[in-house]
Amino acid sequence: MRRTNNSQMIAGVLLFLLPVQFMIALMAGAAMAPGYSINLNAISDLGVTGATAWLFNSSLFLAGLLNVIGGYFLYRSYGRGWILPVFVLTGAGAMGAAVFTLDIPGIHGLFALAAFVFFNVEAIACASLVRGPLKAISIIAGIVGLVFLVTHAASDFGIMSLYGPIGHGGSERMIVYPALLWLAGFGGYLMAPFGAKR
Repeated sequence: MRRTNNSQMIAGVLLFLLPVQFMIALMAGAAMAPGYSINLNAISDLGVTGATAWLFNSSLFLAGLLNVIGGYFLYRSYGRGWILPVFVLTGAGAMGAAVFTLDIPGIHGLFALAAFVFFNVEAIACASLVRGPLKAISIIAGIVGLVFLVTHAASDFGIMSLYGPIGHGGSERMIVYPALLWLAGFGGYLMAPFGAKR
């Protein structure tokens, strides 16, 4: 039981740090990049802008790594078979998108898509690990992200224009931000002494 509790605590710390460091990097990068527009520019544009490339790509890679390691400790704590594959796929997508930047659009796009899909699947699946309001928040965050992923893809491929007033950049952020905020809450839940369901 002690090892299980320790694994839960470590998972909570890592999964809390993931969104905190990445969102700080996103905000700093958007402020630093010359002419960068949250409305018009993709998140990954920060990875090919000279002033912010090192910050964004290292933060994105770290986010993927923290997700994989955090998923491992979460698996050790809960023992659910789906945990490690989902967290590894999400982390691999993020790390791959950091290594293969937007300068290599085909490969970057595949890794980014994997990260977008599995990050939101991760949020929905983790609803089975929690109690109380966070269960609903997990599901809502994941569904919102997946809905925006579909509308974003439809807009990108010219099927219909669904960006709305938030633009391309805002639409892409709506794929990621709900799950990032959920993950911070989930990490805090895991760090709480009696937060997790047994």
